[in-house]
Amino acid sequence: MIKYEEVPALAKSLIVCDVCGKEFDVDSNDLEAQEFLHIDFIGGYASVFGDESHIQCDICQHCLLKMIKDYMRRIDD
Repeated sequence: MIKYEEVPALAKSLIVCDVCGKEFDVDSNDLEAQEFLHIDFIGGYASVFGDESHIQCDICQHCLLKMIKDYMRRIDD
């Protein structure tokens, strides 16, 4: 027999763009929330972000397009 107990848990409900500040509802199957770019890395030695700095950023697709549209390459297979 397996016994279970209820435990409180945290779940994502909103995702906020760190550029424009817009909030998107994760629970409503909002396609906008699925298109976010999530950046999460640790800067290496001599990194412009700082040695061993933990960097995080969430950017919506609209802000990302504005930022990279002049530099991106679209590859259609």
